[in-house]
Amino acid sequence: MNNGIEVRKMREKLGLNQSQFWNRVRVQQSAASRYESGREIPASVQTLLVMAYGTDKQAAAALAALRKQK
Repeated sequence: MNNGIEVRKMREKLGLNQSQFWNRVRVQQSAASRYESGREIPASVQTLLVMAYGTDKQAAAALAALRKQK
C-alpha cells in the first residue's frame, strides 16, 4: 500500500468512507484526500496502513521490520 490509488481501491473494497478508513491510522480526512489524489504517502503512514489493513503476515512483517531498526 504505497500509493494513493491502491489505498483508495482497498478503502472502496472495504466499503468505508475516507474518514472511517483513515481514522484507524490517525490521519485527518484532508490529508487522506491528498494521499488518494496522488500525493506521496509517508513511509510511517504506509507502515500503519499495512498493520491496520494488511494480512496478518504482512502486519507481522511490518512490526518485525520496525523492531529491527535502530
